[in-house]
Amino acid sequence: QVQLVESGGGLVQPGGSLRLSCAATGFTSNDYDKTWYRQPRGKERELVASIGRLGRGTIYADSVKGRFTISVDSAKNTVYLQMNSLKPEDTAVYYCNVRNPYADYWGQGTQVTVSS
Repeated sequence: QVQLVESGGGLVQPGGSLRLSCAATGFTSNDYDKTWYRQPRGKERELVASIGRLGRGTIYADSVKGRFTISVDSAKNTVYLQMNSLKPEDTAVYYCNVRNPYADYWGQGTQVTVSS
């Protein structure tokens, strides 16, 4: 069964860090582009960070550049989002997306709340 399982969300104080994980099961994600999106309450979903298939090239939203890092562990079939220096405006549901021209998979979402 094809599945993306996200973990690592939670409540953190401003300035803190979290690492989100997205583990793929039922398929090998090496040949897929991998993207983290987020959706603040009442707002549209937006791209946070993306990494190309086989780890080629990264893209970051301007709002997270220098603070967030996307990475892949191919052996674990997992993509990560390391989030540092978190701000209240980073509060959102974060979604993992894995896609190629033939398939498009989404995780269930994980809540990140940045608040004191």
